[in-house]
Amino acid sequence: MPVPAPPSDSRASLRKVVTASALGTTVEYYDFTLYATTAALVFDKVFFPDASPLIGTLAAFATYFVGYAARPLGGIVFGHFGDRLGRKNILVITMLMMGLGTFAIGLLPSYDSIGIAAPVLLVLIRLIQGLGMGGEYGGGVLMALEYSPSSRQGFFTSLVHIGTPAGVLIPVGLVSALDGVLPAGAYDSWAWRLPFLASILLVGVGIWMRLNITESPEFVKMRKEREVQSLPVREVLTRQPGTVAYSILAKIAESGLFNIYYVVAITYVTTELDLPKGPVLLAVLIACAVECCTLPLFGALSDRVGRRRVYIAGAAFQALLAVPFFLLLQTGQFWAYVLGMTLGLGIGHGAMYGAQGALFSNLYPVNVRYTGLSVTQQIGATLGGGLSPLIGTALLSASGGHWSWLIVYCVGVAVVSGLAATRLRSGEAPAPDPRTVAPHLPAAPDGTAAPDGTAAPTVPAASTGTAAPTVTERTQAP
Repeated sequence: MPVPAPPSDSRASLRKVVTASALGTTVEYYDFTLYATTAALVFDKVFFPDASPLIGTLAAFATYFVGYAARPLGGIVFGHFGDRLGRKNILVITMLMMGLGTFAIGLLPSYDSIGIAAPVLLVLIRLIQGLGMGGEYGGGVLMALEYSPSSRQGFFTSLVHIGTPAGVLIPVGLVSALDGVLPAGAYDSWAWRLPFLASILLVGVGIWMRLNITESPEFVKMRKEREVQSLPVREVLTRQPGTVAYSILAKIAESGLFNIYYVVAITYVTTELDLPKGPVLLAVLIACAVECCTLPLFGALSDRVGRRRVYIAGAAFQALLAVPFFLLLQTGQFWAYVLGMTLGLGIGHGAMYGAQGALFSNLYPVNVRYTGLSVTQQIGATLGGGLSPLIGTALLSASGGHWSWLIVYCVGVAVVSGLAATRLRSGEAPAPDPRTVAPHLPAAPDGTAAPDGTAAPTVPAASTGTAAPTVTERTQAP
Protein backbone atom coordinates (compact mmCIF):
# COMPACT_ATOMS: atom_id res chain seq x y z
CA MET A 1 0.00 0.00 0.00
CA PRO A 2 1.16 3.59 -0.56
CA VAL A 3 3.26 4.96 2.26
CA PRO A 4 2.17 8.48 3.30
CA ALA A 5 4.60 11.25 4.05
CA PRO A 6 4.78 12.43 7.65
CA PRO A 7 1.42 13.96 8.69
CA SER A 8 2.92 17.37 9.48
CA ASP A 9 4.07 18.03 5.93
CA SER A 10 2.28 15.44 3.77
CA ARG A 11 -0.05 17.95 2.12
CA ALA A 12 2.73 20.43 1.40
CA SER A 13 4.94 17.66 0.04
CA LEU A 14 2.16 16.37 -2.18
CA ARG A 15 1.46 19.85 -3.57
CA LYS A 16 5.14 20.44 -4.27
CA VAL A 17 5.59 17.06 -5.96
CA VAL A 18 2.48 17.40 -8.12
CA THR A 19 3.48 20.93 -9.17
CA ALA A 20 7.03 19.88 -10.03
CA SER A 21 5.78 16.83 -11.95
CA ALA A 22 3.18 18.85 -13.85
CA LEU A 23 5.81 21.42 -14.78
CA GLY A 24 8.05 18.64 -16.08
CA THR A 25 5.21 17.33 -18.22
CA THR A 26 4.64 20.88 -19.47
CA VAL A 27 8.28 21.18 -20.55
CA GLU A 28 8.08 17.72 -22.13
CA TYR A 29 5.07 18.58 -24.28
CA TYR A 30 6.19 22.14 -24.89
CA ASP A 31 9.27 20.69 -26.57
CA PHE A 32 7.43 18.16 -28.70
CA THR A 33 4.37 20.32 -29.46
CA LEU A 34 6.47 23.28 -30.51
CA TYR A 35 8.43 21.03 -32.83
CA ALA A 36 5.28 19.43 -34.27
CA THR A 37 3.57 22.78 -34.82
CA THR A 38 6.64 24.34 -36.41
CA ALA A 39 7.17 21.23 -38.53
CA ALA A 40 3.63 21.60 -39.90
CA LEU A 41 4.13 25.31 -40.68
CA VAL A 42 7.81 26.10 -41.34
CA PHE A 43 10.35 23.26 -41.22
CA ASP A 44 9.66 22.05 -44.76
CA LYS A 45 11.02 25.40 -45.98
CA VAL A 46 13.84 25.79 -43.43
CA PHE A 47 15.36 22.29 -43.49
CA PHE A 48 13.91 20.64 -46.63
CA PRO A 49 13.51 23.49 -49.14
CA ASP A 50 14.06 21.38 -52.28
CA ALA A 51 10.96 19.21 -51.73
CA SER A 52 7.33 19.93 -52.59
CA PRO A 53 5.27 21.36 -49.70
CA LEU A 54 3.59 18.05 -48.79
CA ILE A 55 6.78 15.98 -49.19
CA GLY A 56 8.70 18.57 -47.19
CA THR A 57 6.11 18.30 -44.44
CA LEU A 58 6.45 14.52 -44.52
CA ALA A 59 10.23 14.87 -44.14
CA ALA A 60 9.77 17.26 -41.20
CA PHE A 61 7.37 14.81 -39.55
CA ALA A 62 9.91 12.03 -40.13
CA THR A 63 12.39 13.93 -37.94
CA TYR A 64 9.52 14.40 -35.47
CA PHE A 65 9.13 10.62 -35.40
CA VAL A 66 12.86 10.20 -34.71
CA GLY A 67 12.30 11.81 -31.33
CA TYR A 68 9.50 9.36 -30.62
CA ALA A 69 11.55 6.39 -31.83
CA ALA A 70 14.21 7.16 -29.20
CA ARG A 71 11.66 7.27 -26.40
CA PRO A 72 11.40 3.49 -25.70
CA LEU A 73 15.18 3.27 -25.27
CA GLY A 74 15.09 6.28 -22.98
CA GLY A 75 12.25 4.70 -21.04
CA ILE A 76 14.21 1.48 -20.51
CA VAL A 77 17.47 3.22 -19.59
CA PHE A 78 16.03 5.84 -17.26
CA GLY A 79 13.38 3.46 -15.95
CA HIS A 80 16.19 1.10 -14.94
CA PHE A 81 18.01 3.78 -12.97
CA GLY A 82 14.75 5.24 -11.65
CA ASP A 83 13.85 1.87 -10.15
CA ARG A 84 17.36 1.32 -8.76
CA LEU A 85 18.54 4.80 -7.76
CA GLY A 86 15.36 6.78 -7.27
CA ARG A 87 12.88 8.96 -9.14
CA LYS A 88 14.07 12.46 -8.23
CA ASN A 89 17.59 12.62 -9.71
CA ILE A 90 16.52 10.97 -12.97
CA LEU A 91 13.84 13.63 -13.42
CA VAL A 92 16.42 16.41 -13.22
CA ILE A 93 18.54 14.75 -15.92
CA THR A 94 15.61 14.14 -18.29
CA MET A 95 14.36 17.71 -18.01
CA LEU A 96 17.82 19.04 -18.90
CA MET A 97 18.03 16.78 -21.96
CA MET A 98 14.65 17.86 -23.28
CA GLY A 99 14.90 21.56 -22.49
CA LEU A 100 18.44 22.13 -23.74
CA GLY A 101 17.58 20.24 -26.92
CA THR A 102 14.70 22.59 -27.63
CA PHE A 103 16.92 25.61 -26.99
CA ALA A 104 19.51 24.19 -29.40
CA ILE A 105 16.95 23.86 -32.21
CA GLY A 106 16.30 27.59 -31.89
CA LEU A 107 20.00 28.19 -32.67
CA LEU A 108 20.26 25.67 -35.52
CA PRO A 109 21.28 27.13 -38.92
CA SER A 110 19.00 26.51 -41.90
CA TYR A 111 19.63 24.27 -44.92
CA ASP A 112 20.47 27.36 -46.97
CA SER A 113 23.27 28.20 -44.52
CA ILE A 114 25.01 24.86 -43.91
CA GLY A 115 23.39 22.44 -46.34
CA ILE A 116 22.73 18.82 -45.41
CA ALA A 117 24.34 19.34 -42.00
CA ALA A 118 21.20 21.24 -40.89
CA PRO A 119 18.73 18.32 -41.07
CA VAL A 120 21.41 15.93 -39.77
CA LEU A 121 21.93 18.07 -36.66
CA LEU A 122 18.18 18.35 -36.28
CA VAL A 123 17.88 14.56 -36.20
CA LEU A 124 20.66 14.26 -33.59
CA ILE A 125 18.99 16.82 -31.34
CA ARG A 126 15.68 15.00 -31.69
CA LEU A 127 17.35 11.75 -30.65
CA ILE A 128 18.67 13.36 -27.45
CA GLN A 129 15.28 14.89 -26.71
CA GLY A 130 13.56 11.57 -27.31
CA LEU A 131 15.86 9.76 -24.89
CA GLY A 132 15.14 12.36 -22.23
CA MET A 133 11.41 12.32 -22.83
CA GLY A 134 11.44 8.53 -22.58
CA GLY A 135 12.41 8.76 -18.93
CA GLU A 136 10.46 11.88 -18.03
CA TYR A 137 6.86 10.72 -17.98
CA GLY A 138 7.25 7.67 -15.76
CA GLY A 139 9.10 9.47 -13.00
CA GLY A 140 6.79 12.48 -12.93
CA VAL A 141 3.60 10.44 -12.71
CA LEU A 142 5.06 8.03 -10.17
CA MET A 143 6.16 10.79 -7.82
CA ALA A 144 2.57 12.05 -7.72
CA LEU A 145 1.09 8.56 -7.47
CA GLU A 146 3.41 7.39 -4.70
CA TYR A 147 2.78 10.49 -2.60
CA SER A 148 -1.03 10.50 -2.98
CA PRO A 149 -3.71 8.57 -1.06
CA SER A 150 -4.68 5.38 -2.87
CA SER A 151 -8.32 6.51 -3.13
CA ARG A 152 -7.33 9.68 -5.02
CA GLN A 153 -4.52 8.48 -7.26
CA GLY A 154 -6.59 9.08 -10.39
CA PHE A 155 -7.14 12.71 -9.44
CA PHE A 156 -3.56 13.56 -8.47
CA THR A 157 -1.96 11.85 -11.46
CA SER A 158 -4.42 13.65 -13.74
CA LEU A 159 -3.10 16.95 -12.35
CA VAL A 160 0.34 15.95 -13.66
CA HIS A 161 -1.28 15.32 -17.04
CA ILE A 162 -2.48 18.93 -17.19
CA GLY A 163 1.08 19.59 -18.32
CA THR A 164 0.22 18.01 -21.67
CA PRO A 165 -2.49 20.46 -22.85
CA ALA A 166 -0.58 23.24 -21.09
CA GLY A 167 2.50 22.17 -23.02
CA VAL A 168 0.45 22.54 -26.19
CA LEU A 169 -1.26 25.74 -25.09
CA ILE A 170 1.92 27.72 -24.42
CA PRO A 171 3.86 27.08 -27.67
CA VAL A 172 0.77 27.27 -29.90
CA GLY A 173 -0.15 30.52 -28.16
CA LEU A 174 3.33 31.90 -28.80
CA VAL A 175 3.23 30.82 -32.44
CA SER A 176 -0.22 32.39 -32.91
CA ALA A 177 0.84 35.64 -31.24
CA LEU A 178 4.06 35.95 -33.21
CA ASP A 179 2.34 35.15 -36.48
CA GLY A 180 -0.38 37.71 -35.79
CA VAL A 181 1.80 40.56 -34.53
CA LEU A 182 4.88 40.41 -36.74
CA PRO A 183 5.00 41.53 -40.40
CA ALA A 184 4.05 38.99 -43.05
CA GLY A 185 6.75 36.42 -43.58
CA ALA A 186 8.68 37.28 -40.40
CA TYR A 187 7.58 34.17 -38.53
CA ASP A 188 8.56 31.83 -41.36
CA SER A 189 11.94 33.48 -41.88
CA TRP A 190 13.27 33.98 -38.32
CA ALA A 191 10.65 34.45 -35.58
CA TRP A 192 9.90 30.72 -35.38
CA ARG A 193 13.15 30.46 -33.39
CA LEU A 194 11.91 32.64 -30.51
CA PRO A 195 9.61 30.04 -28.82
CA PHE A 196 12.43 27.49 -28.96
CA LEU A 197 14.83 29.89 -27.26
CA ALA A 198 12.21 30.88 -24.67
CA SER A 199 11.96 27.28 -23.46
CA ILE A 200 15.06 27.83 -21.33
CA LEU A 201 12.90 29.81 -18.88
CA LEU A 202 10.59 26.85 -18.23
CA VAL A 203 13.56 24.54 -17.86
CA GLY A 204 15.19 26.79 -15.27
CA VAL A 205 12.05 26.90 -13.11
CA GLY A 206 11.52 23.15 -13.50
CA ILE A 207 15.06 22.25 -12.45
CA TRP A 208 14.84 24.49 -9.40
CA MET A 209 11.58 22.87 -8.29
CA ARG A 210 12.82 19.34 -8.80
CA LEU A 211 15.96 19.94 -6.80
CA ASN A 212 13.74 20.97 -3.88
CA ILE A 213 11.49 17.93 -3.63
CA THR A 214 12.15 14.76 -1.65
CA GLU A 215 12.32 11.22 -2.96
CA SER A 216 9.17 9.11 -3.29
CA PRO A 217 8.33 7.56 0.11
CA GLU A 218 7.45 4.24 -1.50
CA PHE A 219 10.84 4.09 -3.21
CA VAL A 220 12.63 5.00 0.04
CA LYS A 221 10.80 2.20 1.85
CA MET A 222 11.59 -0.29 -0.92
CA ARG A 223 15.30 0.59 -0.92
CA LYS A 224 15.52 0.40 2.86
CA GLU A 225 14.10 -3.11 2.78
CA ARG A 226 16.47 -4.11 -0.05
CA GLU A 227 13.81 -4.95 -2.61
CA VAL A 228 15.57 -3.24 -5.52
CA GLN A 229 15.63 -5.38 -8.67
CA SER A 230 18.97 -5.86 -10.44
CA LEU A 231 17.37 -5.75 -13.92
CA PRO A 232 13.83 -4.32 -13.77
CA VAL A 233 13.15 -4.58 -17.52
CA ARG A 234 13.77 -8.34 -17.42
CA GLU A 235 11.31 -8.73 -14.57
CA VAL A 236 8.64 -6.71 -16.38
CA LEU A 237 8.98 -8.41 -19.76
CA THR A 238 9.29 -11.97 -18.47
CA ARG A 239 6.75 -11.81 -15.63
CA GLN A 240 4.08 -9.58 -17.16
CA PRO A 241 4.30 -9.78 -20.96
CA GLY A 242 0.53 -9.73 -21.40
CA THR A 243 0.15 -6.64 -19.25
CA VAL A 244 2.86 -4.86 -21.24
CA ALA A 245 1.28 -5.79 -24.58
CA TYR A 246 -2.26 -4.79 -23.65
CA SER A 247 -1.22 -1.53 -22.03
CA ILE A 248 0.82 -0.55 -25.11
CA LEU A 249 -2.19 -1.21 -27.34
CA ALA A 250 -4.41 0.75 -24.96
CA LYS A 251 -2.00 3.71 -25.15
CA ILE A 252 -1.91 3.98 -28.96
CA ALA A 253 -5.26 5.74 -29.45
CA GLU A 254 -4.76 8.22 -26.61
CA SER A 255 -1.42 9.37 -28.00
CA GLY A 256 -2.16 8.95 -31.71
CA LEU A 257 -5.52 10.73 -31.81
CA PHE A 258 -4.14 13.60 -29.73
CA ASN A 259 -1.70 14.32 -32.55
CA ILE A 260 -4.40 13.88 -35.18
CA TYR A 261 -6.47 16.60 -33.51
CA TYR A 262 -3.85 19.25 -33.67
CA VAL A 263 -0.84 18.24 -35.82
CA VAL A 264 -2.61 16.58 -38.76
CA ALA A 265 -5.61 18.90 -38.47
CA ILE A 266 -3.37 21.97 -38.79
CA THR A 267 -1.67 20.40 -41.82
CA TYR A 268 -5.05 19.57 -43.40
CA VAL A 269 -6.48 23.04 -42.92
CA THR A 270 -3.40 24.97 -44.06
CA THR A 271 -2.09 22.65 -46.82
CA GLU A 272 -5.13 20.92 -48.28
CA LEU A 273 -7.86 23.49 -47.66
CA ASP A 274 -5.37 26.35 -48.17
CA LEU A 275 -6.92 28.33 -45.32
CA PRO A 276 -5.15 30.66 -42.85
CA LYS A 277 -3.47 29.01 -39.88
CA GLY A 278 -4.58 31.62 -37.35
CA PRO A 279 -8.16 30.39 -36.72
CA VAL A 280 -7.25 26.71 -36.42
CA LEU A 281 -4.36 27.51 -34.05
CA LEU A 282 -6.71 29.57 -31.89
CA ALA A 283 -9.18 26.69 -31.86
CA VAL A 284 -6.42 24.39 -30.59
CA LEU A 285 -5.65 26.91 -27.83
CA ILE A 286 -9.27 26.98 -26.69
CA ALA A 287 -9.55 23.19 -26.74
CA CYS A 288 -6.35 22.79 -24.72
CA ALA A 289 -7.58 25.30 -22.16
CA VAL A 290 -10.78 23.27 -21.83
CA GLU A 291 -8.80 20.04 -21.40
CA CYS A 292 -6.78 21.58 -18.58
CA CYS A 293 -10.11 21.77 -16.74
CA THR A 294 -11.58 18.42 -17.79
CA LEU A 295 -8.53 16.27 -17.01
CA PRO A 296 -8.88 16.49 -13.20
CA LEU A 297 -12.63 15.93 -13.55
CA PHE A 298 -12.06 12.68 -15.42
CA GLY A 299 -9.27 11.73 -13.03
CA ALA A 300 -11.58 12.19 -10.04
CA LEU A 301 -14.35 10.32 -11.87
CA SER A 302 -11.99 7.39 -12.45
CA ASP A 303 -11.43 7.17 -8.69
CA ARG A 304 -15.17 6.79 -8.19
CA VAL A 305 -16.45 4.64 -11.07
CA GLY A 306 -13.30 2.81 -12.18
CA ARG A 307 -10.32 3.78 -14.31
CA ARG A 308 -10.99 1.29 -17.10
CA ARG A 309 -14.59 2.47 -17.49
CA VAL A 310 -13.54 6.08 -17.97
CA TYR A 311 -10.67 5.10 -20.28
CA ILE A 312 -12.83 2.86 -22.49
CA ALA A 313 -15.59 5.49 -22.65
CA GLY A 314 -13.04 8.01 -23.94
CA ALA A 315 -11.91 5.61 -26.66
CA ALA A 316 -15.51 4.89 -27.73
CA PHE A 317 -16.31 8.60 -27.85
CA GLN A 318 -13.36 9.27 -30.15
CA ALA A 319 -14.38 6.47 -32.50
CA LEU A 320 -17.81 8.08 -32.84
CA LEU A 321 -16.28 11.55 -33.24
CA ALA A 322 -14.03 10.72 -36.23
CA VAL A 323 -16.44 11.60 -39.06
CA PRO A 324 -18.02 14.67 -37.39
CA PHE A 325 -14.56 16.02 -36.54
CA PHE A 326 -13.39 16.19 -40.16
CA LEU A 327 -16.78 17.40 -41.38
CA LEU A 328 -16.44 20.30 -38.94
CA LEU A 329 -12.90 21.07 -40.17
CA GLN A 330 -14.07 20.99 -43.78
CA THR A 331 -16.47 23.87 -43.17
CA GLY A 332 -13.54 26.24 -42.74
CA GLN A 333 -15.48 28.02 -39.98
CA PHE A 334 -13.86 29.07 -36.73
CA TRP A 335 -16.78 27.89 -34.56
CA ALA A 336 -16.54 24.47 -36.20
CA TYR A 337 -12.81 24.28 -35.50
CA VAL A 338 -13.45 25.10 -31.83
CA LEU A 339 -16.27 22.57 -31.47
CA GLY A 340 -14.35 19.76 -33.13
CA MET A 341 -11.10 20.40 -31.24
CA THR A 342 -12.89 20.79 -27.91
CA LEU A 343 -14.81 17.54 -28.31
CA GLY A 344 -11.68 15.70 -29.39
CA LEU A 345 -9.18 17.06 -26.88
CA GLY A 346 -11.35 18.16 -23.98
CA ILE A 347 -13.72 15.18 -23.87
CA GLY A 348 -12.36 12.19 -25.83
CA HIS A 349 -8.68 12.57 -25.08
CA GLY A 350 -9.35 14.08 -21.66
CA ALA A 351 -11.27 10.99 -20.52
CA MET A 352 -8.53 8.58 -21.58
CA TYR A 353 -5.64 10.68 -20.32
CA GLY A 354 -7.34 11.62 -17.06
CA ALA A 355 -7.66 7.96 -16.06
CA GLN A 356 -4.41 6.76 -17.59
CA GLY A 357 -1.81 7.71 -14.98
CA ALA A 358 -3.27 5.66 -12.13
CA LEU A 359 -4.51 2.88 -14.43
CA PHE A 360 -1.14 2.18 -16.04
CA SER A 361 1.01 2.82 -12.94
CA ASN A 362 -0.82 0.31 -10.80
CA LEU A 363 -0.20 -2.46 -13.30
CA TYR A 364 3.31 -2.83 -11.85
CA PRO A 365 4.71 -3.26 -8.30
CA VAL A 366 6.85 -0.47 -6.92
CA ASN A 367 10.25 -2.11 -7.47
CA VAL A 368 9.76 -2.27 -11.27
CA ARG A 369 7.09 0.40 -11.66
CA TYR A 370 9.25 3.11 -13.26
CA THR A 371 10.46 0.65 -15.90
CA GLY A 372 7.07 -0.93 -16.50
CA LEU A 373 5.25 2.38 -16.85
CA SER A 374 7.99 3.82 -19.08
CA VAL A 375 7.96 0.82 -21.42
CA THR A 376 4.17 1.02 -21.71
CA GLN A 377 4.11 4.76 -22.17
CA GLN A 378 6.98 5.16 -24.59
CA ILE A 379 6.36 2.23 -26.92
CA GLY A 380 2.64 3.05 -27.00
CA ALA A 381 3.35 6.74 -27.61
CA THR A 382 5.81 5.91 -30.39
CA LEU A 383 3.32 3.66 -32.18
CA GLY A 384 0.54 6.18 -31.59
CA GLY A 385 1.65 9.80 -31.37
CA GLY A 386 4.97 9.26 -33.14
CA LEU A 387 3.47 7.59 -36.20
CA SER A 388 0.12 9.37 -36.46
CA PRO A 389 1.45 12.58 -38.12
CA LEU A 390 3.30 10.44 -40.69
CA ILE A 391 0.34 8.12 -41.21
CA GLY A 392 -2.17 10.96 -41.28
CA THR A 393 -0.21 13.05 -43.79
CA ALA A 394 0.49 9.98 -45.95
CA LEU A 395 -3.21 9.05 -45.96
CA LEU A 396 -4.12 12.59 -46.95
CA SER A 397 -1.61 12.42 -49.79
CA ALA A 398 -2.80 8.97 -50.95
CA SER A 399 -6.44 10.09 -51.04
CA GLY A 400 -5.75 13.29 -52.94
CA GLY A 401 -6.17 15.52 -49.91
CA HIS A 402 -9.45 14.00 -48.68
CA TRP A 403 -9.86 12.70 -45.13
CA SER A 404 -11.76 9.49 -45.94
CA TRP A 405 -8.82 7.15 -45.21
CA LEU A 406 -7.99 9.05 -42.04
CA ILE A 407 -11.38 8.00 -40.65
CA VAL A 408 -10.40 4.34 -40.94
CA TYR A 409 -7.24 5.02 -38.96
CA CYS A 410 -8.98 7.04 -36.23
CA VAL A 411 -11.79 4.56 -35.70
CA GLY A 412 -9.44 1.58 -35.92
CA VAL A 413 -6.99 2.70 -33.24
CA ALA A 414 -9.81 3.83 -30.93
CA VAL A 415 -11.48 0.42 -31.12
CA VAL A 416 -8.20 -1.49 -30.63
CA SER A 417 -7.20 0.62 -27.61
CA GLY A 418 -10.63 0.37 -26.03
CA LEU A 419 -10.66 -3.42 -26.33
CA ALA A 420 -7.12 -3.69 -24.96
CA ALA A 421 -8.05 -1.57 -21.93
CA THR A 422 -10.71 -4.10 -20.93
CA ARG A 423 -7.86 -6.49 -20.05
CA LEU A 424 -6.14 -4.15 -17.60
CA ARG A 425 -8.10 -5.13 -14.49
CA SER A 426 -5.10 -5.00 -12.16
CA GLY A 427 -4.71 -1.26 -12.85
CA GLU A 428 -7.92 -0.42 -11.01
CA ALA A 429 -6.31 -0.34 -7.56
CA PRO A 430 -2.82 -0.31 -6.02
CA ALA A 431 -1.14 -3.69 -5.89
CA PRO A 432 -1.22 -5.13 -2.35
CA ASP A 433 2.09 -5.32 -0.54
CA PRO A 434 3.06 -9.03 -0.68
CA ARG A 435 4.13 -8.94 2.97
CA THR A 436 0.61 -8.00 4.08
CA VAL A 437 -1.02 -11.00 2.36
CA ALA A 438 -1.90 -13.93 4.65
CA PRO A 439 1.00 -16.44 4.52
CA HIS A 440 -1.29 -19.46 4.23
CA LEU A 441 -2.48 -18.49 0.75
CA PRO A 442 -1.35 -21.16 -1.73
CA ALA A 443 1.38 -20.44 -4.22
CA ALA A 444 0.74 -20.75 -7.93
CA PRO A 445 2.09 -24.12 -9.04
CA ASP A 446 3.99 -22.67 -11.96
CA GLY A 447 4.06 -18.92 -11.26
CA THR A 448 2.42 -18.13 -14.59
CA ALA A 449 0.46 -15.00 -15.32
CA ALA A 450 -3.30 -14.82 -15.49
CA PRO A 451 -4.96 -15.26 -18.89
CA ASP A 452 -5.39 -11.50 -19.36
CA GLY A 453 -1.67 -10.91 -18.96
CA THR A 454 -1.84 -9.55 -15.41
CA ALA A 455 -0.14 -11.14 -12.44
CA ALA A 456 -1.57 -14.40 -11.22
CA PRO A 457 -3.94 -13.98 -8.24
CA THR A 458 -1.76 -16.06 -5.97
CA VAL A 459 1.27 -15.43 -3.84
CA PRO A 460 4.30 -17.62 -4.55
CA ALA A 461 6.76 -18.56 -1.89
CA ALA A 462 9.10 -15.79 -0.87
CA SER A 463 12.43 -15.64 -2.62
CA THR A 464 15.56 -16.24 -0.66
CA GLY A 465 18.22 -13.77 0.32
CA THR A 466 17.66 -10.07 -0.16
CA ALA A 467 16.29 -10.19 -3.68
CA ALA A 468 13.09 -8.29 -4.22
CA PRO A 469 9.76 -10.09 -4.41
CA THR A 470 9.10 -10.96 -8.01
CA VAL A 471 6.52 -9.27 -10.15
CA THR A 472 4.23 -12.26 -9.72
CA GLU A 473 3.94 -11.56 -6.00
CA ARG A 474 0.78 -9.56 -6.53
CA THR A 475 -2.88 -10.21 -6.26
CA GLN A 476 -5.38 -9.28 -8.93
CA ALA A 477 -7.51 -6.27 -8.07
CA PRO A 478 -11.22 -7.18 -8.07
